[in-house]
Amino acid sequence: MFSSGPPTRDLALIGAGPWGRNLARCFHGLGALGFVVTGAAEQAEREQLRRLCPGVDVESSVADVLQDPRVTMLAIAAPSSLHFELAEAALKAKKHVFVEKPLCLRLDHAQALVKLAEEQGKTLMVGHLLQYHPCVAKLRQLVRAGTLGKLLTITSNRLNLGAFRTESSALWSFAPHDVSVILSLLDDRLPETVRCMGGAYLNPEVADSTVTLLRFAGDVLAHVHVSWLNPFKEQRLTVVGTEGMAVFDDAKPWPEKLQLYRKYLSYGAGREPLPHKQAAEAVPVPEREPLAIECEHFLLACRGDLQPLTDGAEGVRVLSVLDMAERSLKRDGEAVRAWHERGPSQEYFAHPTATIDDGAVIGQGTKIWHYSHVMSGARIGERCSLGQNVNVAGGAVLGRGVKVQNNVSVYSGVELEDDVFLGPSCVLSNVKNPRAALDRRGAYQKTLLRRGATVGANATIVCGVTLGRHCFIAAGAVVTKDVADYALMVGNPARQQGYMSRHGQRLTASADGLMVCPEAGLRYREIEPGVVRCLDLDEDAPLNPYAIQ
Repeated sequence: MFSSGPPTRDLALIGAGPWGRNLARCFHGLGALGFVVTGAAEQAEREQLRRLCPGVDVESSVADVLQDPRVTMLAIAAPSSLHFELAEAALKAKKHVFVEKPLCLRLDHAQALVKLAEEQGKTLMVGHLLQYHPCVAKLRQLVRAGTLGKLLTITSNRLNLGAFRTESSALWSFAPHDVSVILSLLDDRLPETVRCMGGAYLNPEVADSTVTLLRFAGDVLAHVHVSWLNPFKEQRLTVVGTEGMAVFDDAKPWPEKLQLYRKYLSYGAGREPLPHKQAAEAVPVPEREPLAIECEHFLLACRGDLQPLTDGAEGVRVLSVLDMAERSLKRDGEAVRAWHERGPSQEYFAHPTATIDDGAVIGQGTKIWHYSHVMSGARIGERCSLGQNVNVAGGAVLGRGVKVQNNVSVYSGVELEDDVFLGPSCVLSNVKNPRAALDRRGAYQKTLLRRGATVGANATIVCGVTLGRHCFIAAGAVVTKDVADYALMVGNPARQQGYMSRHGQRLTASADGLMVCPEAGLRYREIEPGVVRCLDLDEDAPLNPYAIQ
């Protein structure tokens, strides 16, 4: 247990919802909980907390708790949209911080929290509860001991009917636990590619069910299915290796939760694989509540006795995968590749006057010219070119081969896919109704420029729109709505004036509707009203098939 001494009661908990009350029970049982911030909770809820946790001060002000010198640790069980703001304030107030999953909703924010925790010398830990489940700990032991052989596939299903959310999708509400465990089973490696598909049925823009595929080096494939639209509850993790299979089923009684299948495969005389079906072997695991273990782990980490298993860096890894999955989800399952931060060798060029903040990710072969600024949390792919006086904000994403001309700012919330061209002094934004007196950081809108899109000089792209693949925005145009693939947009507001080829040539239809690029000879056709496709090259294929990808 944590301590045999008297209770310290120097931990404050923010959030008293159903899960917050679970944390309150565990931290109180460990002698650490002294304060609970309930916000606008009803009096009956406050009284319920006082009965659950005798002797605890029930507060309504976060600011008061942050300023209280008696509080040395803070646990956050508030809505995920508030995680960054609260964790940042707590770290600046020199408190150790525990944050329920997910750490926050933006990768650059997570990286900023990790950096701040290091600067303040404080513990930052994420509530990835499954990591502390005794059965998952035993499963990690089996994997690392080689009991299952080389891992082949990992399948995780987290399904239930409810509880329905409106502020975050099933991906962000359920999958962090599964992604965290999968990464831990694979030595904390990030996947090489991520694909995610899902559907929003109850609330627009909030996916109720998602299926995510993670492909790792060594041809290991992981599959995560999460949904709150399922008639029964299922929490099952299956790990398949060359020498055995293991199943962790959290819905079963404790003695049956972890089961092992040894030597499930044999080979015939002709080396054909033959299944070897056998009864499962129950793996004995001492029973203890995972949440109590997790809370105790945080207290020990704050005391300096151990490094958190799910520290801020682990939270960043999980968010990296969720971020890739979210981007794939918005593209209906397109593969999204992992970003790898370059080491000190700096395999890119930056002019001496350019500023590259720590935490920026820049791909090999990229060139960054005079007086440009790449901020922490920005991600720039390989072979990009940033002209003079370009700013790339944290949270902005640039794919491979992107060219940004002089005097352009790429703000947080803007994503440029491969081979996008931004002309001089063009304008991108992320807030439709800015006010100097108001902080709109939580209201940034997503702007997506699909592969090969061109934006001319001095053009303006209003935030929240999507520019289709290989579209062409003329100089000075003002785009206020989504643009189709290959569309030529002119004027203020921009209106479509035909189509452009991938080589930037105006397309003219013949009598049978065929359009041929005068420069390259590639053929195009309008397959349905407003939808043009190239007949000779897939829209997502690189223009030069021999280019380094």
